[in-house]
Amino acid sequence: MIELKTPGEIDAVAAAGHVVASILATLRGKAAPGVTPHDLDLIARDMIADAGAVSSFVGYHPSWSPTPYPAVICSSVNDAVVHGIPDRTPLAPGDLLSVDFAVHLDGWCADAAFSVVVGDTPDPRDLALVDATERALHAGIAASRPGARLGDIGHAIVGVARPAGYGMLADHGGHGVGRTMHEAPFVPNEGRAGKGLKLRPGLVIAIEPMLLLGGRDDYFHDADGWTLRTADGSRAAHVEHTIAVTADGPRILTAL
Repeated sequence: MIELKTPGEIDAVAAAGHVVASILATLRGKAAPGVTPHDLDLIARDMIADAGAVSSFVGYHPSWSPTPYPAVICSSVNDAVVHGIPDRTPLAPGDLLSVDFAVHLDGWCADAAFSVVVGDTPDPRDLALVDATERALHAGIAASRPGARLGDIGHAIVGVARPAGYGMLADHGGHGVGRTMHEAPFVPNEGRAGKGLKLRPGLVIAIEPMLLLGGRDDYFHDADGWTLRTADGSRAAHVEHTIAVTADGPRILTAL
């Protein structure tokens, strides 16, 4: 069931979103050659505690995973698309890092992600991939207006991704957010304009395009049961915001 949020509840999600945005901004600044994803996870753990929040990731155990998730961030490097478990491998110059992160604050959840190329010598193809993924996200956000349809969001995202030749995870996408991290509805990254659920004020969703540099859509899971990688070994980018549909248009709840 889809639960529309009141203005006060949207403000509560935005308070959690401010914590998420602040911590992600710090992690982006700390992502440098020699730093490990485990280091970033430790930084995030300390900041969560300082904010009086609770990790939405650690201990999360969906039915498809063999084990509960062991960290507070997902750190996906290069050909890892999403759900990468932070390890102790130092980041190298040119690595493409995606960090996904969510917290609960006072019972309300917010969820966001960024992608960044590590170091001072990025590959222009990686920069273009990250830029396209961010543009796809903001196109999806712009489509999230009262009276529009859920398919309009996916249509806007795919309208950025496909003409540029990028692959996409058609069976992955965003989701409702609120008291729990994953609520109805599912928000596909590919959609048909004018089709699907009608968007109404009070709907709070996470929009999260995932674009694949190689142009293919297929993937596989690592033996850890979590990390999802491109089948062709090409790089991937993942960005995300939690937003609210309001009478005045979309409101980003995970921006500083």
